Amino acid sequence: MSIIVYADGGCSPNPGPGGWGVFIRTPEFEHELCGGEDDTTNNRMELTAAARGLEHFPPGTRIEMRCDSRYVIDAMTRWLPGWKRKGWRTTTGPMANRDLIEQLDALTADRIVTWTWVRGHAGDPGNERADYLAECGRLGARQGRAQATPTTTPNTVPVAPSLSMTFDTTLSLRIITAAAAAGLAPQAFVEGHLHRNLQPVDRQQALRGSEIEGTDLDLDFGSLILAPCLSDCE
Repeated sequence: MSIIVYADGGCSPNPGPGGWGVFIRTPEFEHELCGGEDDTTNNRMELTAAARGLEHFPPGTRIEMRCDSRYVIDAMTRWLPGWKRKGWRTTTGPMANRDLIEQLDALTADRIVTWTWVRGHAGDPGNERADYLAECGRLGARQGRAQATPTTTPNTVPVAPSLSMTFDTTLSLRIITAAAAAGLAPQAFVEGHLHRNLQPVDRQQALRGSEIEGTDLDLDFGSLILAPCLSDCE
């Protein structure tokens, strides 16, 4: 399977602010998506992550969807036919999360999807990255940066409000160009490189508030701030 999508979601407390994360791996590129809602549940975020991952690709695409949620895997591979036969009702009333499950059903109808369960927090790099992105989405929702509608797929990754980075003009332009080529916002691009290339102890020290001083591009991981001069480069 050439396209592998890791999807994860979570909520803390449950219900409460929640986030979803998607890590996409193909032979040509890796891509990350995340988002959140300020009042949701674990299961809704797990389902949303899977939906956002699938809708990233056009109809006809062959995808392996990897989730650590048994609820999502069983819903799409075991329970869905029975829910349809029973009119989307359970013994206690209308079925929860019908809207998202119907959305997933429609997305899988014109894509070739293989559903694979992976054990969470077991060292799978793709699953760990999706979990991390889901936490980014949850933090964004808690701080009021969630998208207005869950169908929007943001490509910004809010990470550490205490970390601010400022770069000179030359490096700013290089970051913006490389981020655009990767399909990422500048702060997501920089954060991804830090995450992959710094040792854990170094990354923790960085996230505690170190600054790289410069002039033109200010990356505040709580919210992206681009200096005015960068508008001339768009």
